[in-house]
Amino acid sequence: MVLLHVLFEHASGYALFAVKEVEEIGMLLPQVEQSVLSLAKLNSMVSLAAFFPFKSAQAALENINAISEGVVHADLKLFLETNLPQSAKKKAALGVGDAKIGAALQEEFGFSIQTGGVVAELTRGIRLHFHLLVKGLTAVAASKAQLGLGHSYSRAKVKFNVNRADNMIIQSIALLDQLDKDINTFSMRVREWYGYHFPELVRIVPDNSMYCRLAQLIGNRKELTDESVASLEEVVMDDAKAQAILDASRSSMGMDISPIDLINIERFSNRVVSLAAYRLELQEYLRSKMSQVAPNLAALIGEVVGARLISHAGSLTNLAKYPASTVQILGAEKALFRALKTRGNTPKYGLIFHSTFIGRAAAKNKGRISRYLANKCTIASRIDCFSELPSSVFGDKLRGQVEERLSFYETGELPRKNIDVMKEAVKEASDVAAEIKRKLEKQEKKRKKREKKQALLANGDAELNGDSVTSGKKKKRVAEEEVVPSEEMPAAENAAGDAPTKKKKKRKSEPEEPEEAPAAEVTADDTNAPAKKKKKRKSEAIEDAPAEDIPETPVPEKKKKKKKNVE
Repeated sequence: MVLLHVLFEHASGYALFAVKEVEEIGMLLPQVEQSVLSLAKLNSMVSLAAFFPFKSAQAALENINAISEGVVHADLKLFLETNLPQSAKKKAALGVGDAKIGAALQEEFGFSIQTGGVVAELTRGIRLHFHLLVKGLTAVAASKAQLGLGHSYSRAKVKFNVNRADNMIIQSIALLDQLDKDINTFSMRVREWYGYHFPELVRIVPDNSMYCRLAQLIGNRKELTDESVASLEEVVMDDAKAQAILDASRSSMGMDISPIDLINIERFSNRVVSLAAYRLELQEYLRSKMSQVAPNLAALIGEVVGARLISHAGSLTNLAKYPASTVQILGAEKALFRALKTRGNTPKYGLIFHSTFIGRAAAKNKGRISRYLANKCTIASRIDCFSELPSSVFGDKLRGQVEERLSFYETGELPRKNIDVMKEAVKEASDVAAEIKRKLEKQEKKRKKREKKQALLANGDAELNGDSVTSGKKKKRVAEEEVVPSEEMPAAENAAGDAPTKKKKKRKSEPEEPEEAPAAEVTADDTNAPAKKKKKRKSEAIEDAPAEDIPETPVPEKKKKKKKNVE
């Protein structure tokens, strides 16, 4: 007898359902398809064995990423080990909806896996009534969990390749190709339109962009004079051509044209010229993006061809996953399938045909050099995709290898071995990476220093604004401290330079000594001994005598005692 359990993965957690009467359900597949729509009939076929809710949204995202990649997550492994019954008499079987995760589970646990047939129908019914089969789960909570997990999963997929802006390269190369077609079409329209008035200009100036600029500059050919040669020379960059244009305008067979027609031709020519200028800016932008995203591929095969390879593959990661044989014929799929259908010769190259290496190779060596170039392009794309610090060291070395192989086909000179070239490249790349890290660390230190300086300046401004009131209070206290000892202390003690500051601070609130105090205790030489006594006498004097009587009587007596001691 087979013991079948169905694993169901939901946004809220993992659920394990036990299937009743597996053999009978398997024989009644059409009835199962109808009965899964009813909750009562579904309950008679399956029952909830265990449910493992996810602890957080991050845990749910990690589990769904593992399932989509066909990897058994630790939570799923623990859930199945804990809840899946193992019996020697009954063969355990697990039904899953995805064959990819089913193969991973079979390799991990060893029991049989079922994916199609009855399992697919039961999974459909469980998905429909899942919020009713699990206690405590409502339809609103289940839909919110699915919506939140769907957004997180999509956001994670978009941010998977966050450091590689290959999407910008794909859009740039597509726009560049479209601009080439549009500029060519519009230039032909300007040639035909302005050719009615000045047909000889097409033979003198074959370039589209230059022709549009001249049509915008000349206007009416009858108005050209000898003074116009300098302005014509600025456009065509040739004195002979400028003079030829002037001579042709004087003997032209073109028809006369009205001013309103000339205005429309000039406006259209201006648009074409602006499109050509924008194309140059876009090409420079593509070059800069390729140097950031895929510097080795750009150094090997060029920015435009490398961008076309990335665009055709879909992303730099997809291009890195392709084998060299696929990269070789990438872009020639129609010719490949036509050759396979007619049993003819398969194509030797696709998009890499636009590389200069294949154009320089002889006819008999084009297939060999394209195969070798595709191999090097695959290596360069993988280095660009999975390296942390992008640099063009490997691309330059690989380009040198292709040059050596091309010269080998032509002259027979043996190229260097790949292992020797890669050792040199690894050494140079490590030096370049160390230099880049040093620059990044220096920039980070400067940034932190700048932020710290700004924070200190902000704190200083806050202190200046907030402590203006407290500074006034401090000044007032200092003034009071200076005034009090000048009133209470005798003039002789203030004049004496040997008395320390501590003694003055202590004597601020001390009363004057009585008349019977000995003169030796009043002298300026005694610093420590009378201090404690004076503190005690201070409190007694404050209690006995009023404040206004203190400074009047003892001051002249002390002055007399001081004079006696001096004598």
